[in-house]
Amino acid sequence: MSKFTNGDVVEVVTKGKTLTGVLLESSKKEVVTIKLSSGYNIGINKKNIDGIRKIKKIRKEKAVSKHEIKKGLKKISILHTGGTVASEVDYKTGAVSPQFKPEEIVNMFPELNDIATINSRLIWNIWSQDLRFVHFNILAKEIKKEIDKGAGGVVITHGTDFLHYTSAALALALENLTVPVLVVGAQRSSDRGSSDAGMNLINAVYFAVNSDVCEVGVCMHNNLNDDYCAILPGLKTRKMHTSRRDAFKPINAKPWALVDYRKGEIKYIDKPYSRSSNGKLNLKLFNEKLKIGLLKTTINMDARQFLFYKGYDGLVIEASGIGNLPTSALDRHTLEHKKIFNALKTLTKKTVVVLAPQTIYGRLNLNVYSNEREMQKIGVLGHLNDMTPETTVVKLAWLLSNHKKEVKELLFKNLKGEINERLMKEELDFF
Repeated sequence: MSKFTNGDVVEVVTKGKTLTGVLLESSKKEVVTIKLSSGYNIGINKKNIDGIRKIKKIRKEKAVSKHEIKKGLKKISILHTGGTVASEVDYKTGAVSPQFKPEEIVNMFPELNDIATINSRLIWNIWSQDLRFVHFNILAKEIKKEIDKGAGGVVITHGTDFLHYTSAALALALENLTVPVLVVGAQRSSDRGSSDAGMNLINAVYFAVNSDVCEVGVCMHNNLNDDYCAILPGLKTRKMHTSRRDAFKPINAKPWALVDYRKGEIKYIDKPYSRSSNGKLNLKLFNEKLKIGLLKTTINMDARQFLFYKGYDGLVIEASGIGNLPTSALDRHTLEHKKIFNALKTLTKKTVVVLAPQTIYGRLNLNVYSNEREMQKIGVLGHLNDMTPETTVVKLAWLLSNHKKEVKELLFKNLKGEINERLMKEELDFF
């Protein structure tokens, strides 16, 4: 293997199969590791290799060039927190590493240089599913720093799995925003031909420069084509597919706008958001010690599943239909359901218990069936909730952190567009 160098494009012939990819450094001497065109890595034992040949020479490290800063452009801050949207492949390790210096970001996406003056910083580089309340607080403080220094907008690069938790948290924590804040991710890594990273990031920056929306939004692909990105409400958005580039959809809402920087076009669709403000940004952060649970209603439930959350500050339960839980003992086979009702009664004495729609779309109505009315009598909340379970978790945590005595009054009061007064047909579109 001495005639090959990490980064070379090679063709590996094995018994019955030929594989082409980029040669990576392997942790085991007996294994050849390559990155396939799909973006995935594969290790092949040398014993199974019949031949290997170089197709292209090593990809040389690109020098980071200094780009001329164009005068008169709005300043946009890009804060990197993880994910693949502002990353490139390290051909030594095969890993995706963040590129977070201003000149590196512009090298990756040179179109940015014509749109804004970019300042970028690495806040952290972690998987989004590892986020905790403390991370929301840190990020909110870093956003405020950028705005206080004169940023005309802030774009946050983020892993996609829990991106909608962060957008909801920031929408509540950043009170009286004066600039656009957009959370952006990528479903496909930057080394893949089908990557959505560049389009999502550039459109986010373009929207931040050319819009007077002073809210937290999400910028992701609008469909499977590379035409428009959708600007989605931070409190009404959810990841609805594991891998599609248009995985993020507005729930019980419409996109705020569609953006195509190449055409210089912003198509506004819905405008239930705050416009430019002359006020002062205020932070209302999360109590980092809160314990909030999320429980899905399912078949054959046991009262102990509910009592597990005894001692928690809050519990969000994904209820079936318009707000149902298994709380009715209808025959000898459903006696456990009476225990579940009693478990809820115990929980609500010290824990805020809230129902959210397991269906994701639609609104709960706890005044239809007798068992739902009985749950309300013992303190279970959720009537008229049309927030996603994830947004319900975030809002409950935020209220317990900032308005503990007013949780019941404010939970289903529309504060920042998270609750609809009524649902329209066009707000219930599916894939």
